[in-house]
Amino acid sequence: MKWSLNELRQTADEPLMFEETLDLKESLKQRRPDILDVSDVLVKGIFSVDELGVLGYAKVKVKIVLPSSRSLEPAELDLNFDFTEHYVSYHERDLSRFEDTDVVIVLENDILDLNSVIEDNILLQIPMQVLTDAEQQDEATMPEGGDWNVVSEGQLKKMQKDENGIDPRLAKLQDFFKNSQD
Repeated sequence: MKWSLNELRQTADEPLMFEETLDLKESLKQRRPDILDVSDVLVKGIFSVDELGVLGYAKVKVKIVLPSSRSLEPAELDLNFDFTEHYVSYHERDLSRFEDTDVVIVLENDILDLNSVIEDNILLQIPMQVLTDAEQQDEATMPEGGDWNVVSEGQLKKMQKDENGIDPRLAKLQDFFKNSQD
């Protein structure tokens, strides 16, 4: 869906509400090739005109399948987020009226393309580390080699507790300060 800024400004009396189901699978896969699958994207939102320009708010729900950052097994990621953005014309050069925390998008040719706005925000929501359910529960088999293996943070903490946290090379120093305090 696309709207011109003039169309959105004409709705100044009453906000423009929308609810859409978007198929963004191919365009998201083109922008981020490691994406394995994407469900239809459910979007609910509103555009309103205020003294700053056009304000957009949207809630987005989507499921994305990505390779696990640990094992490269397919991992499903449920994204459920909302965002708020201000949209202004490319003719406007002075953005000082906005707060530093406001997200301001300058629209090329004064056209707001909902698909690209939603795509951008989905890509921003994907975390750096994506794990399968088993990996999140520390139940997954970790990679290992002849004389090495990978341990999770939970396994590492457990191993440190089991060893009382004392490095055997420094065990003799444990009693060093006990004698000096007497």
